[in-house]
Amino acid sequence: MAFTLEAHMPGLVARVTCEIGQEVEENQELVVLNCMKTEISCLSPKAGKVKEILVAEWDEMDVGVPMIILDEI
Repeated sequence: MAFTLEAHMPGLVARVTCEIGQEVEENQELVVLNCMKTEISCLSPKAGKVKEILVAEWDEMDVGVPMIILDEI
């Protein structure tokens, strides 16, 4: 079953800190958003494997925009 990491605040993607195929742990940083010169980590809600990365550096995010799709392990 797949699950999605969504943006929880508006901002720009500062960094994507994962790769497709990478296994990640719960609460591992996957994306860093920049909002008003403050960097906010977006963490994996569950352990899984990165299936798809839907964002790149400098993409503009709104609340609820899908960023990473993970498969459960």
